[in-house]
Amino acid sequence: MIMENSDALSRRRLLGWGLGACLASTYSPAGAAGAADAPWLLLARNAPDDIEPHGYLVSEKYDGVRALWDGSTLRFRSGLVVPAPAWFTARLPAQPLDGELWLGRGRFESVSASVRRHEPRDAEWHALRYMLFELPGAAGDFAARSSALRRLVATSRVDALIAVEQTTLPDRTALRTRLDEVVRAGGEGLMLHRADAQYEGGRTNTLLKLKPIHDADAVVIGHIGGRGKHTGRLGALWVRNTQGARFALGSGFSDAQRADPPAIGTLVTYTYRGTTAAGTPRFATFLRVRADT
Repeated sequence: MIMENSDALSRRRLLGWGLGACLASTYSPAGAAGAADAPWLLLARNAPDDIEPHGYLVSEKYDGVRALWDGSTLRFRSGLVVPAPAWFTARLPAQPLDGELWLGRGRFESVSASVRRHEPRDAEWHALRYMLFELPGAAGDFAARSSALRRLVATSRVDALIAVEQTTLPDRTALRTRLDEVVRAGGEGLMLHRADAQYEGGRTNTLLKLKPIHDADAVVIGHIGGRGKHTGRLGALWVRNTQGARFALGSGFSDAQRADPPAIGTLVTYTYRGTTAAGTPRFATFLRVRADT
């Protein structure tokens, strides 16, 4: 039986997709129209397979938990406060920062567990790195902001702060070679950010992600009971993505997740390979619960 809890969904939308708007004016470019309603963060779109890297700065896509430092508080992408130790945040500069809390390639589950604990463990936070890729609201284009970020990290002398390496690549062949290198080493993929872009929020072509498969987020709106070996457990999640498409996620779950599935209103990430003519993701597979909500 499929059930949708509209109240839970509305709360999730307000929490996960709307709270950032309350903070938008802090980082919106000067003179931006409707700044109070603008999204706080720049979000990546999927890069087309034939993307040419000219005009972009390219970096590795780090599989961590996104965190934003506003100069005094460390927050998840949703706007909720990260329960970080006081000694960790005390070392951060007063300037706003955007990046990923990261432990290493293939260690998403570990970093997710570490940063979500209500009582942080010092040993875990000493191992974390804050991989920085943006100075929210800073002047200049992205190339200039990247240079400023490298200088800021160098002068901070904080081991946990790492300025993500941004490089130029000459052509599509070099881009594919770099992607293959990262994926073979256990990385997720690449990010391409327009070098000439001013700081902005929202999901635009300014920032693209290039991966062997695509991923996206969706809200759980119902549970579908299992059959056969999954009788009495989850068969699939009924979800709605940010484009409004509704579909079932029936694969990618562990036995523990089928026994105790994500609650209605939870934001999850799924992988897919293209979309149908109707806009439904092809071969959609559950990847994980979003850790920053």
